[in-house]
Order: sequence, then structure tokens, then C-alpha cells
Amino acid sequence: MSSFDESHAFEGASLSARAMAARPAPYLDDLNPAQRAAVEALDGPVLMLAGAGTGKTKALTSRIVHLLSTGRARPNEILSVTFTNKAAREMKNRVGLLLGQTVEGMPWMGTFHSICVKLLRRHAELVGLKSNFTILDTDDQIRLIKQVLSVNNIDEKRWPARQMAGIIDHWKNRAWTPAKVPSAEAGAFNNRGTEIYDQYQTRLRELNAADFGDLLLHMVTIFQAHPDILEQYQRWFKYILVDEYQDTNVAQYLWLRLLAGGHKNICCVGDDDQSIYGWRGAEVGNILKFEKDFPGAVVVRLEQNYRSTPHILAAASGVIQGNEGRLGKTLWTAEETGEKVRLIGHWDGEEEARWIGEEIEALQRGTRGGAPFGLCVLLRIGF
Repeated sequence: MSSFDESHAFEGASLSARAMAARPAPYLDDLNPAQRAAVEALDGPVLMLAGAGTGKTKALTSRIVHLLSTGRARPNEILSVTFTNKAAREMKNRVGLLLGQTVEGMPWMGTFHSICVKLLRRHAELVGLKSNFTILDTDDQIRLIKQVLSVNNIDEKRWPARQMAGIIDHWKNRAWTPAKVPSAEAGAFNNRGTEIYDQYQTRLRELNAADFGDLLLHMVTIFQAHPDILEQYQRWFKYILVDEYQDTNVAQYLWLRLLAGGHKNICCVGDDDQSIYGWRGAEVGNILKFEKDFPGAVVVRLEQNYRSTPHILAAASGVIQGNEGRLGKTLWTAEETGEKVRLIGHWDGEEEARWIGEEIEALQRGTRGGAPFGLCVLLRIGF
């Protein structure tokens, strides 16, 4: 079992909580009432239901600054999880701007995978790996699965390795090890899916390697099997903040619930109307059952939109209100009415593309009024 000195667990806490607590809090004055309520509710679970364009990143970064400024937590005691490295960098920069200084000593602000890599390197031996394990990309993963299929005399043309990789990824997103794959799923890949999965995991251990799905799966497994290690991190991560919670999958959800199981100081930000990643394992149900998972949770709705006009919001709300399984919110804006939304139908994609091109040309020639214009074409591709 791995162990390390708690006093040296998180290096680099350079900001003094005492000095921070003595500073005024001008960042609070720039928040609307709902944002401020979400920032100041520091004790216990908080769900920030943030519609599009309602300043959720502003509220989230202000909450981090508030934790630091009030001395509730040091930078290395805050776990802040995002879905992209770009979002993590932006959040760190915003925190620095609000504090008026460069933010140092926040090693636990990043994506699920980047944070789990750090954790797993500390405890790799508990899942049969060494701390210097390598992380396979998709191409390496498929090549390894092809080797496993070849050993089992499975025709790769009939049963493609890429298909098996997708099945394994799905199982890992659900936090299923080979032994935990339910019987209803056991028929996958001509009834040999779990067998191939198990052999694939064995080969990964032999190579001292992990794929992206393993990073979360291994940490969930470690936390579940070793309560003492989980309790260490529950103490060290005094506050947990999660962005885009509606896009979390089951493994990410379990990982967060385990870490927040002690103090329950978890703040999740998300929009139940913007969950579009079901095809990659996202479970909108995670956000819908937040109050059940964390009884007594404070739910704050960010509904003032700073991005769109009333006509656009009305049109969007008219579409969204037909969604099943939503917590509900009503977006509004103080902006001027603006141009009405036009709904234009086309027979096919080619006609639509031609119309868009002609509209752009007309705007450039000035036949639509001649005023400067900004243009954005949004394309949704079905899979």
C-alpha cells in the first residue's frame, strides 16, 4: 500500500491565508444577487444551475477567490475540476486577476484526467502499475487490442479492434472493471467482450501502461478498496468545485461523490438543458439527482443572461421547455429587444448552404443595410 507524509502531500501553497483574509472583497460588488449567493454559500453542497451566458465562470472563479480571501482554504486545499485544459488555464488567470497577483500553489485545478494522473502516480502499485506508467493514446490502445484479438484467433475484419475499444471505453465510463460488467452487457462482441477486456487489462499491467479510461477507473477502484487513502484526500481537499457537471459520466460522478463524502463541501456548476455528450458517456441524471445525493443542498439559479437579446431567449426557452428531465429555470435579460428570430426551412443541406452563402454576400455588399456585421454559423452534426 502506498503512503506518503501528509505534511508534504501538497507542495507549493505560497499564498498566506491570514494575509488574504485581511483584504477587502471588491470582487463581490461586481456580482448580481444570484451570483453572489452562490459565491457566499461556502458550507455544504451547492448546485449552481447556470443557463447559457449567465456568468457561471465569473461566479465559479469568484467563489475560489472568496475561499482564499476569507481564509477558508489555502490554494492547495481546493480541488477545482474542469473538462478542458483551456478552461482550467482561463479559470486560473481569472482568479489571479481578481486577487491582483499571480496564483501559485494550486496544483489541483485541472481536468479530471490531469488530476487523476497525479493521484494515480502516487498509488499506482495498488492497481498493479509502477509510478512511471505510460498513458496510451487511441492508436496505441487499438494496436494492443488487435494483439489480444490475434492471440484469441478472433477475425479482426469481422470483429474490429476499434469497435472493441469503444465498448471498453463505454464500460470504463460506467466504472465497470471486467469483473463488474453486468450480465446484460456480457453478450457484447460475440459474447467474448468481458474476456477480451480482462486480457486487455492484463496486457496493460504487463506493459506498465494505462489508457485514458483507466485514469478515473483506477482511482475509483483505489478509493473504494482503501478507505484510509480516501480519507486522506477528503481531509486535504477541503473544498471541491466542478464545472460543466451535466457532462460528467458515471466514473467521474463516483470519483466526486467519494471525495466529497466527508465534508460535503462540493459546488457543482452546470446546466441541465445543455447536456449534449450522452454519446461519450455523459449522464444528465447526475445533475438531476444532486439534491438527493446531497440532502440539504443549496440550489442557486443563475438566470440573468448577458449574451443574448429577449427575442433569442424567448425562442430558445420555447424549444427547451419541451425537454423531459430538467430542473427548470427562466432566463431573462436587461438587453434591448433586438431583431426577431427568423425560421427558414430548406429542402436539403445543399440548398441551405447556398442560401447561407448568398446571405453572406448580401451582407458584404451592403444590401442588408450596409452596417458592420458579425456572423456565426452553427452546425450540428448527428452521429
